[in-house]
Amino acid sequence: MSETIAAYDLIIVGGGPIGLACALEAKEANLKYLILEKGCLVNSLYNYPQNMTFFSSSERLEIGDIPFVTTNPKPKRMEALEYYRRIQQKFELDTHLFEEVLSVSKNDSAFQVVSNRRTYTAEKVIIATGFYDIPTLLNIPGEELPKVRHYYDDPHYYSSQKVIVVGASNSSIDAALETYRKGAKVSLVIRSGEISPRVKYWVKPDIENRIAAGEIDVYYNSYLTKVTDTTASIQTQDGIVELENDFVLALTGYRPNFEFLKKIGITIPTEAPCIPSHNEETMETNIPGMYLAGVVCGGLNTHLWFIENSRIHAKQIVGHIISKRS
Repeated sequence: MSETIAAYDLIIVGGGPIGLACALEAKEANLKYLILEKGCLVNSLYNYPQNMTFFSSSERLEIGDIPFVTTNPKPKRMEALEYYRRIQQKFELDTHLFEEVLSVSKNDSAFQVVSNRRTYTAEKVIIATGFYDIPTLLNIPGEELPKVRHYYDDPHYYSSQKVIVVGASNSSIDAALETYRKGAKVSLVIRSGEISPRVKYWVKPDIENRIAAGEIDVYYNSYLTKVTDTTASIQTQDGIVELENDFVLALTGYRPNFEFLKKIGITIPTEAPCIPSHNEETMETNIPGMYLAGVVCGGLNTHLWFIENSRIHAKQIVGHIISKRS
């Protein structure tokens, strides 16, 4: 039987940077709050590639008016993990890690939030769950094979291997360059006719030079059609090309957990970009008292919101909660 905990003013679902920013605002406003995070602290950032460098400069990643100090022009993943961990510890933010929220429902007076450990009640709820947990699938034969990866971590693993990287955005290009430099034979498969213009400006010339030099193969206007234990088939403009292959890094993007959002009652249009219903000024959803914060607000437009431009959601939401009380 679930244990029922005394009511909170606010429960924040998601312990990423924006969830932490919401907690800081709630603490300053003397709200009784709780963060519930299904993984480790800033779980999505933890699962980024080990060598990742942020596009944003450090001051754009700051929360709580606490400086993010780095000696690098752009901060790295490990520095960000340290920064947000110190924020959580310095402000003693009430955080339950490795506690997954299973459902959220509302009666006349309060929300009931059920996790894999307990049941809570709260006056308000913020959903700050991001979009990194569910990959965009290729939906091709062989995608279920262990050699096909939708997440990329460390390039050393792919040394001396024949690697296909699918995609033209930052994650794909970083993986292609890093695995190439660890000795992999890399082939890029890109649906469009060019490298994405959103690729980091200091990385784009690098990948273009590697392609021009023939060090990384590229198949533009192409897509994978099938993967086997030893090969991969690519549909190109000139027909099917079959390559010997050890690994496929299908870094084709991610999406919010629409099923969870629908389950808790948030309205989501069926047509892309499937932006969940919310008021852009208050961030309140179609359910009074339930709010969205951070990148989850963009639906399939995962390049719409970042840490740097969604930090403001915390102030908008807590400001609206306080205004409703006065």
